[in-house]
Amino acid sequence: MEPIPFFVAALAVFVGAYARGFSGFGSGMIWAGGLSLVLPPVVVVPAIFLLDLIASVHLVPRVWKDIDWRSLSWILLGTLVATAPGLYLLTELPANVTRAAIAAVILAMTLLLWRGFTLKAMPGPRMAGATGVLSGLLAGTTGMGGPPAILLYFSAPTTVGVSRASLIGFLFGLDIISGGLAAAQGLYTREVVVWSLALALPMLAGIVLGNRQFGRTDPARFRRYVLMLLAALSLAVLLRALLG
Repeated sequence: MEPIPFFVAALAVFVGAYARGFSGFGSGMIWAGGLSLVLPPVVVVPAIFLLDLIASVHLVPRVWKDIDWRSLSWILLGTLVATAPGLYLLTELPANVTRAAIAAVILAMTLLLWRGFTLKAMPGPRMAGATGVLSGLLAGTTGMGGPPAILLYFSAPTTVGVSRASLIGFLFGLDIISGGLAAAQGLYTREVVVWSLALALPMLAGIVLGNRQFGRTDPARFRRYVLMLLAALSLAVLLRALLG
């Protein structure tokens, strides 16, 4: 573990955790983008599962009562079905193909959120289930199962508090599903565990600071900052994939 790669990874984890603590989302995309600059995807993806589970355990009790369980149950069902095939693709695809996929997913979801994509009604079983399937595939192959659910909840006609709480609940369920399947496939190598433990402290610091900031800052302004950062990370990861 050399100093420069560790510094890049720790910075990415802290920034992603801060975004997660404040808004309830963004950590997976930031972590996947930042960690992919210095680590191979087969290390990045299971490490994200471990870090995200720690973050979720800290946040879920605070938002439990605000979660929209009707839509969340269908999303998690779809995620359960599709995560295992996604993990299989992770072990079969070349690293730079996966990096390019990570960059494309981040950029596409960022642009949709930036353009103000909205739904006219809360998602029903079909839309929620399809969202879960896409989330499961992305979680397995890239470690980023959040973007489809982020787009769904932040474009739905509900309050910011319900959207944030439902996303935190979704990510907690996703972490349990994805982490368990990754462990069953033997993806938690010594390298993954060492990196996860080394990055746990900056992650917890970011979560605590971001959660304290929630309610004090204009959500619209902070959201713009997060989207700008996600766009920059996606371009950086895409560049590395092309150069590789």
